[in-house]
Amino acid sequence: MIDGFGTVRMRVVDPRADVDVLHSWVTQERARYWGMLGTDRERVREIYEYVDSLATHHAYLVHLNDRPVALFQTYEPEHDPVAECYEVQPGDFGIHVLIGPPAGPVTPGFTGALLGSFLTHLLEDRSRTRIVAEPDARNDRAIARFLRAGFVKGPEIELPGKRAQLVFLNRLDFRRA
Repeated sequence: MIDGFGTVRMRVVDPRADVDVLHSWVTQERARYWGMLGTDRERVREIYEYVDSLATHHAYLVHLNDRPVALFQTYEPEHDPVAECYEVQPGDFGIHVLIGPPAGPVTPGFTGALLGSFLTHLLEDRSRTRIVAEPDARNDRAIARFLRAGFVKGPEIELPGKRAQLVFLNRLDFRRA
C-alpha cells in the first residue's frame, strides 16, 4: 500500500502474457532511453524471455490497484556488462525502472512514492548494501529522480548501445532520504 495512491502489487513478468503491455510502453517516444523504439512485439517477447531465463536478472510488472503502472528490473551487477565499467562491491544490486504512461492526469508524487516503495522492498534484503542504476546519460529526468531518492552520481560510462550515468544508493543514505 502506498499512502494516497493505493495498493501496489509486483509480480514476475510473464513474457507471453505481458508482451502487449510491455511493447506498448517500451516503443513509445517517452521511453526512448529504454532503447527499444521501433522494436516489434515478437522481439520484445524474446528479450523478456531471455531475461526470464537468467538467474541473475529479473523483470517485474508493477500494478497499482490492478492496473499495470511500471516495469522494474533487477540484476546482479557482477553478472552484467556494467561490471566492466566500475568496481562492483559486495552487496551491490542493480535496477532499471520504467514508469508506464499515465492512464489519466499525472498524479504529483507518484513516481517518487513508487520508487521509494520499490527501494524499500529491495533493501529489506540485508545483503543488499548498495543499489546501482545506470540511466542513459541524456535522461535528465531519470537522473534527477534517482538523486531525489538519495542516489549519488558516479562516473559516466560506456555500455553497449548507450552512454550511461552511474548512480548509487547506499542503504544508510536511503534511510535518511
